[in-house]
Amino acid sequence: MRLGIYGGNVRRGASLTSLVDEIVDFEKRGFVSYWMPQVGTYDALTMIALAGQQTSRIEFGTAVVPTYPRHPSALAQQAATVNALAGGRLILGVGPSHKPGIEDGLGLKYERPARHIREYVSVLKALGDEGKVDYSGEMYQIKTGFAVPEAQPFPVVVSALAPLMLKAAGEVADGTVTWMVGRNTIEKSTVPRITRAAEAAGRPAPRIVVALPVCVHDDRDQAIARSVQIFKGYGMLPNYRRQLDAEGIGEAGEIAVVGNEKQVEAELQSYFDAGATEVIASVYPAGDDSRGSFARTQGLLQSLLG
Repeated sequence: MRLGIYGGNVRRGASLTSLVDEIVDFEKRGFVSYWMPQVGTYDALTMIALAGQQTSRIEFGTAVVPTYPRHPSALAQQAATVNALAGGRLILGVGPSHKPGIEDGLGLKYERPARHIREYVSVLKALGDEGKVDYSGEMYQIKTGFAVPEAQPFPVVVSALAPLMLKAAGEVADGTVTWMVGRNTIEKSTVPRITRAAEAAGRPAPRIVVALPVCVHDDRDQAIARSVQIFKGYGMLPNYRRQLDAEGIGEAGEIAVVGNEKQVEAELQSYFDAGATEVIASVYPAGDDSRGSFARTQGLLQSLLG
């Protein structure tokens, strides 16, 4: 299985040095990637630049950098710099985020997200691949460039959920990274829609990176109850709520992959069978022994790497 770690959701409050040390340890264990959300803590790309200097093999992903607050030229230049520092191991995940955070929190307009992403990623890809862009669209008109020493192209994946977003991701990006999306939706909507769009545009097969809460625990009900507590807020956001409703899930935390080692392995395999190219685990603890719970889940995931 191609497995990575989705950090940052549970260990908010950890020091920057301890998170970098953690990434170094995950590389030694053989995990293929480490992904960071861009949330109200450390800047994800800055952290990747630091961790890139301490590692040599593990890939780094952002899941995801919100697009509306950052001009695509500025983000492309930052990503090119970070990618050079990380030796070409960056996967830049971007997305429009959510209307409440963009409009109410930042005072920006959350307008036509699918069109916005299509144009934004088109600019990102041109700058990332060639260091220059001459683009004229409905929302962006950009003619600029930069020259980052040791720059090399980096993949761009999109947090695509709705049909128009998946179509845009397939046509102009390198794939998608999901969160709060269940197995049935991955199989019946995400994979076929983005794959058709990529094929029609003559692009390579897209990356389908699926992020999931994961906990190995013998008491499934207790593990789900803990997940519901940790991830409750996601169910209140309309973009995630639609995905959860499509799976028939009430509380966001109920999407977690839980059970004993054999049950978790089988459920993870089912996501690969549905078309995921990589699963990134947001490991969370259950029970009284948090340290032991983390170790048990990470131990299973490590045993499945191949």
